[in-house]
Amino acid sequence: MAEWVCGCCGRWRVSVELIRGRYRYRLVHRYPPRFGGGANVLGEAGSVPELEALLRRYAPVGLADLREAA
Repeated sequence: MAEWVCGCCGRWRVSVELIRGRYRYRLVHRYPPRFGGGANVLGEAGSVPELEALLRRYAPVGLADLREAA
């Protein structure tokens, strides 16, 4: 599974999963440990334009702000 995180704080993550022969992009917001940790799945998209719309709607970052997670 591939995953990208934002370069600014690392709290916004996009993972890519292959489900039934199709790729799904999942947007997740992770909470810092001082607030209890955890993650909140904000949505899933089936294409890059849909993912871009999800990022515009929920996150202060765009596709250009994401980098591959180590």
